[in-house]
Amino acid sequence: MGELFVLFSLIFGSGSFALLKSVRVINQGDEALVESFGKYKDKLGPGLNLINPFFDNIVYKQTIREKVLDIPPQQCITRDNVSISVDAVVYWRIVDLEKAYYKVENLQAAMVNLVLTQIRSEMGQLELDQTFTARTQINELLLQELDVSTDPWGVKVTRVELRDIIPSKAVQESMELQMSAERRKRASILTSEGDRESAVNSAKGKADAQLLDAEARQKSVILQAEAEQKAIVLRAQAERQQQVLKAQAIAESAEIIAQRMKANPEAQKAVEVLLALGYLEMGSLIGKSDSSKVMFMDPRTIPATLEGIRSIVSDVPTEVIGDK
Repeated sequence: MGELFVLFSLIFGSGSFALLKSVRVINQGDEALVESFGKYKDKLGPGLNLINPFFDNIVYKQTIREKVLDIPPQQCITRDNVSISVDAVVYWRIVDLEKAYYKVENLQAAMVNLVLTQIRSEMGQLELDQTFTARTQINELLLQELDVSTDPWGVKVTRVELRDIIPSKAVQESMELQMSAERRKRASILTSEGDRESAVNSAKGKADAQLLDAEARQKSVILQAEAEQKAIVLRAQAERQQQVLKAQAIAESAEIIAQRMKANPEAQKAVEVLLALGYLEMGSLIGKSDSSKVMFMDPRTIPATLEGIRSIVSDVPTEVIGDK
């Protein structure tokens, strides 16, 4: 009885062990390769999988999710013989696990060497200045070339990014000197342009000021001439009005004198006296004129002159004076 129990235990125990060995669980995002007698048999996907525990064996298990490959710094020589250090990051994933395992022995090492070779090749075709300005184009070229080169390995390269491009210390010092000289050059150019613009603006300001001053003087002369013209017109009008008023006054005086002479014959002597006084007043006005004329009169002849004027006046008929 005890021997049967031991036999059944061995049978059921070995069966349970074999059942456990035949069950394989693959996580989501992973895949596994199965070999039977050293030959590829099948590929296991995510989930529960059954294999022959006695003949089948899982030889390779790997994720098919996207991974990051860090490329260490690599010394490169540019087309203008400048030594630079370049490192990069490569994003890739396995699309065919069978090729990734059977086509290359060490996939990651092979990809690192391939990326380094491609980087050295691309950098050797560019000059130093182009390596800084054409980084996007370099990334695109590396992506295309690596994607084609890794296709036989069942790998898809999705992105390549150059991280640091570092020239040698001597080159950095030379670049700093060049940049410093360039900054000084730009500063000198900006200073000279500023001085030129300042001189131009100053000249324009002086020209504008002179033009405005000339226009102001011209307007002042015009206004002064117009004012003088108006003053002359006003003086002429005033003198004319004064002469009209004086003539009217003389006419009125003559009329009054004529009426008096008709009324009183003795008034003719008064007229003679007035004419004599007018003659003396005329001499006074001539002496005050701007032409500086001088009229000489002998004081001893004044009575004779007055007598002559009186005789002239006395010869004028009273009727004539009355008509005037």
